[in-house]
Parts: sequence; structure tokens; C-alpha cells
Amino acid sequence: MTAYVFPGQGAQFTGMGKDSFDLSELAKSLYKQADDVLGYSLSRVMFEGSEEELRQTKITQPAIFVHSTIAYLTAEEEPQPDAVAGHSLGEFSALVAAGAMAFPDALRLVSKRAEAMQEAADGQAGTMAAVLGLSDDVIEDVCAELKEVVVPANYNSPGQLVISGTEEGVAKASKILTDLGARRVVPLVVGGAFHSPLMEPAREALREAIEQTHIRPPGCEVYQNVDGRPSLAPEEIKRKLIDQLTAPVRWTQTIQAMQAAGIQQFVEVGGKGKVLAGLIKKVDRSLQVDQLG
Repeated sequence: MTAYVFPGQGAQFTGMGKDSFDLSELAKSLYKQADDVLGYSLSRVMFEGSEEELRQTKITQPAIFVHSTIAYLTAEEEPQPDAVAGHSLGEFSALVAAGAMAFPDALRLVSKRAEAMQEAADGQAGTMAAVLGLSDDVIEDVCAELKEVVVPANYNSPGQLVISGTEEGVAKASKILTDLGARRVVPLVVGGAFHSPLMEPAREALREAIEQTHIRPPGCEVYQNVDGRPSLAPEEIKRKLIDQLTAPVRWTQTIQAMQAAGIQQFVEVGGKGKVLAGLIKKVDRSLQVDQLG
């Protein structure tokens, strides 16, 4: 059994998508459609923009979504997946791949999501840090004991968990976790405290847009970030998309659940092609991971 997985923020790179644009008429038409939906030339920024431009949340999220989704939609003779999943933002690409959402509808949501997250970050400063070499329960306990806002945000792989919250909360947690024996605590260059309570304004801003978007029953199981479990019912998919903004990304649990369901092969679609592959191999080195796009 095979699952297709789609990366989130951090998978962008300069020149992304230019090769497929030059080689595929379908890709050309989809990039034009994306530009029309957004009302500006996202394709120009993707093909010619600087790293600084691509790091802006309002650009990064649509760019990664478009790149991954077009890579999937233009792939030739690829087998249909038995399941799909996406890391944070990548969940929207996964839903398009599963036939649950139309490309332009998902892009509109991604654009609104990016703007809402940026506004929430501008309204309340926050940050994130990757904690390496400690068990999840130790990190969870430290976060729970602090008065400041700091929570587990990304369960990326065994021994790698990202925390998110106020600058003071993340700094305090980082020091305690270092003292407890973390191999490394790495501050992340991000625009805000994503997947934390500080994103509540974004969650509320996106709720109505998600509820009004037409979502069909997917053609395969969609494993969602909130609980790492598969979804098939449109209303369940919508609820989890809304909750995703303030809930942690349970990527480790997602891969473990897929493996338990019999999936042994993964195809990472879009982005740099190696972001999720490394995380999946850390869950279980026997799992096979290929790249597409």
C-alpha cells in the first residue's frame, strides 16, 4: 500500500515550479489559474523571487501548496494512493489529491489561512523551537508546568518535537529542556507561534471560510494532523481543518497509524522532496520513501 504525503511551510525554494511550467501545458494552465485566483502573479515570485520574498507567510503557504498540488496533478502514470496526508499546510494539497477539494477552492482557503496567521502573529509576538533528543512526555510536562504560553506544536518524529508560544515561554522552556538533557534546542526562524493558542484569532477568521467551502467525500483516506487518524466524512474533515491552526501537528502519530494500516511505501510530493522523507525514516527506517515533483 502507498501513501502520498505533502510538505508544509519550510519546503519552499527559489525557482520552485519553473521546470514543470516549462515542460507541461497542464502545469502552465494551472499556474495561470492560481495567479487568477490570487489576483497577483504567484508564479513570478515562485520562479524568480528571492528567498526573502518566499519566506513571507502570505507567499510561502500559497507557493508550497501550488507547487505540491501541481506536481501531483501533472504526474503521469502514477498509481492512485491508498491514503494521503500533509504536514500542516500540506493537508490542503492532500485533500485536493484525494479529490475532496477543487484546486481553486483549496487555494483560496490557503491564501486566507496565510493572511489570517500573519495577522495573528502581528497581533501577538511568538516563536518556535525544535527540541531534539528528549521524549515527548518530558517536553509535554515542562510546557504544562509553565505559566507562560508554550505548547508542543509539531510531533515531527521520535526525538524531535517543536514547541511554540510566546517568546518568554519558549525561552524558559528551552532552558529547562536543555538542563534536562535535550541534545539540542534550536530556535526556528518563523513568523509566529504557529499551532499554539496564539493562533486562535486565525482559527476564528478561517472557520467561516472552511465551513462554506464545498468538500466532497475523498476517494481515499485522508490522515489529518489534529489526531493522526484517517477521515472520510466532509464535516469531520472541515472540523479538523479548523482545529488544526491551534492544535499540534501529530506527524509521528500519523506515520505510525499509516504503517499500522499496512502502508509501507510513501511518496513525498513537491517542495524540496526530502523534508518529510527524513522524518518518516526516523519513525521507521524500513519504510520506503520516494519523491515526486
